[in-house]
Amino acid sequence: MKVTAVDFVRSAASAADLPRDPLPQIAFVGRSNVGKSSLINALVKRTVARTSAAPGKTRLINLFRVSLASKSPSSPIDRFYLVDLPGYGYARGGEKSQAEFDLLVRQYFGSPQHGAAAVLQLVDIRHPGLPQDVAAHAWLAAQERPCAVVATKSDKLSRNERVRALQQWEQSLATPPLPVSAANGEGMEDLWKLIATLLTPRA
Repeated sequence: MKVTAVDFVRSAASAADLPRDPLPQIAFVGRSNVGKSSLINALVKRTVARTSAAPGKTRLINLFRVSLASKSPSSPIDRFYLVDLPGYGYARGGEKSQAEFDLLVRQYFGSPQHGAAAVLQLVDIRHPGLPQDVAAHAWLAAQERPCAVVATKSDKLSRNERVRALQQWEQSLATPPLPVSAANGEGMEDLWKLIATLLTPRA
């Protein structure tokens, strides 16, 4: 997939700050420090999302408008929003900040203009079955939107460790995750195909 442009649109602090145009959106959801921003940069092959080793760095909804070279049978979209949501499970500032983050995410999914948004839940491949990830997956499934699971940091495990971890993830979430690595680019082509599938309008 050839990306021709990536524009940072804005950081949204409430539903009122979200775009109103009809471009499709795909939201990246995951535990704090799971690597959402790093994966976004690897996916578009540009440094557009700020990364940090400190969990809870993303405090707002960050929106990026992505333009592709052209539409094709395998990718019927040529522009969409990539939405980087605040991480769950940890917030700099304590429980009050986490509650504010949770409210912002619920506002995003509850906004009428985001009814067609698809979701990628990012999980750390090294920690299968974490209760926070399982609970978030159940909540996302209840939103009734196209959703898939992506297992980040696959380069951190050996081949055998990866096989076992993916099996455990599939058992805990009842869906097979796609292994990817922002560090070495593994899975990027498959991730683009997955995004195209999720954003393809259903009949």
